[in-house]
Amino acid sequence: MKKLAASLLIGLCAFGAMAQLAKAQSGPLRIEITDGVIEPLPYAVPDLVAETPGSNQIAKDMARVIAADLNGTGLFREIPAKAHISTITHFGSPVQFADWKAINAQALITGGVSVSGNELEVKFRVFDVFAGQELGNGLRFKGTTDGWRRMAHKVADAVYSRITGEGGYFDSRVVFVSETGPKNDRKKRLAIMDYDGANLQYLTDSSSIVLAPRFSPTGDRVLYTSYETGFPQVYVLNVGSAQRRVLSNQSGTMSFAPRFSPDGKSVVMSVTEGGNTDLYKMAIGGGKRVRLTSTPSIETAPSFSPDGSQIVFESDRSGSPQLYIMSANGGEAKRISFGQGRYGTPVWSPRGDLIAFTKQNKGRFHIGVMRTDGSDERLLTASFLDEGPTWAPNGRVIMFTRETRGSDGVSALYSVDVSGRNLKRVEVTGGGSDPAWSPLQ
Repeated sequence: MKKLAASLLIGLCAFGAMAQLAKAQSGPLRIEITDGVIEPLPYAVPDLVAETPGSNQIAKDMARVIAADLNGTGLFREIPAKAHISTITHFGSPVQFADWKAINAQALITGGVSVSGNELEVKFRVFDVFAGQELGNGLRFKGTTDGWRRMAHKVADAVYSRITGEGGYFDSRVVFVSETGPKNDRKKRLAIMDYDGANLQYLTDSSSIVLAPRFSPTGDRVLYTSYETGFPQVYVLNVGSAQRRVLSNQSGTMSFAPRFSPDGKSVVMSVTEGGNTDLYKMAIGGGKRVRLTSTPSIETAPSFSPDGSQIVFESDRSGSPQLYIMSANGGEAKRISFGQGRYGTPVWSPRGDLIAFTKQNKGRFHIGVMRTDGSDERLLTASFLDEGPTWAPNGRVIMFTRETRGSDGVSALYSVDVSGRNLKRVEVTGGGSDPAWSPLQ
């Protein structure tokens, strides 16, 4: 396992030297995604073995989803089936490591699938080919046939974690604003999908504008802003039943940009009252709002730190939108953004080490990250309009909205890893904006 994980760090030194380094160090090596060039690790994932009648197609489809998950990270490169010398016909058969070495596969994933009625069982193993040994113990997942994609994501998460030492993110979902129609008459509704765009479902209709959906820490509820009354108001929606309610609807106020606390018991949001916009916190079950800021400026886009002790937010109190951090109970705020341009939509990483943000400077928009004290700012993207970052559950990938220029411009979802590598469009039917990543399911 050490040699296999070490080979992912080829951007830092030669493979041979890394293999020796891996042998010398104790404990598992963990890939650290940096600005260096990372050579994808070659691996093989033959079709999973169909162990019962009627499981052939699911066995093939699961292998393809596992491969798509791993390939999509930019850290892995699949060796195509036509290059394979050996075939895997039984899950428990000995692995012919020499055949996989011959095609330079450094990792091998094997699995078996059985179906009984609507019940599905998948088991898998991961091998370090050059070491000639299994990485960890085999695992087994049970579920239903209609949940086969999720089980494939779980397998890919386990493989990813064993080889990189990082948590996975494939068994997760994204809630976002689905967009259809021309730019001057765009219809928007809330939608939810697997992280890779599969299993798309709509949560609201397009009768009113909806914005900024945000998952609860358990992934079963979503906060969002709706204009169905003519003014922005925050709603909370149950993902399973699609039932919803207004969170706060006090006369003469507008509420927007909500976000759950890490424990899911409270919500922080912007409230406009008497022409002034400040941050407020309230219990998810309702009750009195607690005011956290009190300035003549606009305070918005709050995001809790993972431990719930602090909030990062956007404010124009200095004359232009910048990023500030304060206690989750309010009080004095400290500015953390000092580069050129305007900053907004900050989101704290689930790892607690970075804050992602949108930056506008010299006519271009960027997605960037910085340390929580404002140091080490790095811009990951640049385009006509990039905005609204959201973190994958493992804090290593960011999804965001990219809009193209012009009257016929469209919004789409993109992702990029934390080093600025592997920028790609997320395959979604129609347009999309305002993504929010769920925790692992």
